[in-house]
Amino acid sequence: MELMLARFWWLLVGHAVGDFALQSEAMAIEKNRHSKSVLQRAVPWFYWLSAHSLLHGAAVGLITQSVWLGLVETVLHWVIDFVKCEHWTNIHQDQVLHILCKVAWAVLSVQVPELHTPLSRM
Repeated sequence: MELMLARFWWLLVGHAVGDFALQSEAMAIEKNRHSKSVLQRAVPWFYWLSAHSLLHGAAVGLITQSVWLGLVETVLHWVIDFVKCEHWTNIHQDQVLHILCKVAWAVLSVQVPELHTPLSRM
């Protein structure tokens, strides 16, 4: 239980870093396909959203030591943020969905040892 709680804590920290500290204003705006900025014409929205999601997937993969959980996080983070950018959810629902993912990764990373990929094997 202590390991699961520790994983959850570091996953939350990783999420806060990725969603707030590392996400620039440009990324927050340009990951939305509805942006009409000059920058959007040069770098398509899905590049921004994918880069943002990959950073979250990397954090999950490193914290859980699971490439699989990192990949799933990347995909789910992309979908959850896309849905928010479409205004199908709001910021609060978006954050709840992200936190629920972190709960799942903490539980799975401890309860399913087959998901563990030691960094030395990567």
